[in-house]
Amino acid sequence: MEILYRSTRGPEEKALTASQAILQGLAPDGGLFVPVDLPQVELNFAKLINAPYQEVAYQILHAFLTDFTEQELRDCINKAYDKKFTTPAIAPLKKSEDGYFLELFHGPTLAFKDMALSILPYLMTTAAKKNHLDKEIVILTATSGDTGKAAMAGFADVPGTSIIVFYPKDGVSSIQKQQMVTQTGANTHVVGIDGNFDQAQTNVKKIFNDTLFRKQLAAKDFQFSSANSINIGRLVPQIAYYVFAYAQLLKKGAIKNGDKVNFSVPTGNFGNILAAYYAKAIGLPIGKLICASNKNNVLTDFFNSGVYDKNRPFYVTTSPSMDILVSSNLERLIFQLSGKNDQQTRIFMQLLNETGNYQVNDNMRRSLDDFYADYASELETTNEINRVFRENQYTIDPHTAVASAVARKYHEATGDKALTVVVSTASPFKFPNPVLQALSGKAAPVDGIPADETLASFINLPLPKPIEQLRSAPVLHKQIVEPNAMQEAIAEILGV
Repeated sequence: MEILYRSTRGPEEKALTASQAILQGLAPDGGLFVPVDLPQVELNFAKLINAPYQEVAYQILHAFLTDFTEQELRDCINKAYDKKFTTPAIAPLKKSEDGYFLELFHGPTLAFKDMALSILPYLMTTAAKKNHLDKEIVILTATSGDTGKAAMAGFADVPGTSIIVFYPKDGVSSIQKQQMVTQTGANTHVVGIDGNFDQAQTNVKKIFNDTLFRKQLAAKDFQFSSANSINIGRLVPQIAYYVFAYAQLLKKGAIKNGDKVNFSVPTGNFGNILAAYYAKAIGLPIGKLICASNKNNVLTDFFNSGVYDKNRPFYVTTSPSMDILVSSNLERLIFQLSGKNDQQTRIFMQLLNETGNYQVNDNMRRSLDDFYADYASELETTNEINRVFRENQYTIDPHTAVASAVARKYHEATGDKALTVVVSTASPFKFPNPVLQALSGKAAPVDGIPADETLASFINLPLPKPIEQLRSAPVLHKQIVEPNAMQEAIAEILGV
């Protein structure tokens, strides 16, 4: 069964193959690529229960990316999920009193973005060969902290590619910033903006959709693509770790085959939890998808009211990767809930752009029952880090703490007894200051690597290797621009 990909804002007749959609990143009409039809996947847990992560990833990618050969996929997978991950399990489960944590931070940048961005460069360069692309691929990405570093680590010095990352200069943690500005690779470029992530993301989309600028780039043999989760080649690999988590729960005897499991996901741009939604749609026994937000709780309000409204204060929190008011991947869910109505989806996105809000109809609201949404305040996040450490001798970062706190709210509100897996999206060593404050009750007197050293001593764990390597890494990227100067910065970098 061939799986083709169409735009959420365009007709099915313009559908592309998987490799073509991966290369384009964003559809020319501004929409996001989605499968025309979801594949029929046989989730044979009698086999998957003992399968390594790489095999589970193959089963998912083989089902979704049908114009890639088996050899191409296995080659991409084996290059992506290798010894750059600090555990052979790739995505291990850790038991807690309340359920399990799915650890997605054992890659080279200590965040869940590695799970997909380790493989995207290989998928993209393979797709370029399949489609006889003779232009240099320019990866253009906005980041709220983790995507940028993970994308650069994946694409650094990959032939035929360049990568330009924009980040809010005052909206990421010290460790996140240090990881980005020290990134090596002749083809990597990092630019801070004097604004927030939403401004960076909005301008990246505008640049993608600037027809004249794209023609100017094409004349110089450049073609844009994206490493954000707007790229379907980044979203599909994320489905694999939900299937893998279920197989591991079976192996541990925590559940029986067919038992429903809840997943609580810290959510900003909506890609991670959308991957869980797709996993459920292809047959993974998922009960409730718990959408956990921080103080920037635009998604909480949407799921509880049917109104998406970005017209609200923007807060800088201790979980910066979730400091987002425009959740791009929600468009894919909106398209699905509308009955795959590209015209209706386009209208919603136009309203969001022009007025800052839109409201779904009653039928669409009823289709949101797969989800439960709530948020955790800064105090609740701090208290959850402390509670989990006190009760389990286990340290979590603020994003994971948000998901853990909201999972507890869900169980208290509903009485649901189903096992819940909290998706742990980052190492606590990426956010040492708020973690130290939560554990010790007082602010850390230092920042950056010294704070990590203090945290390592406090929780009696060694510093992760990626943090150790930052000690002597020189700063290579110093450019800061205003949000409205991002396109000029790109033109300067590429010499257009």
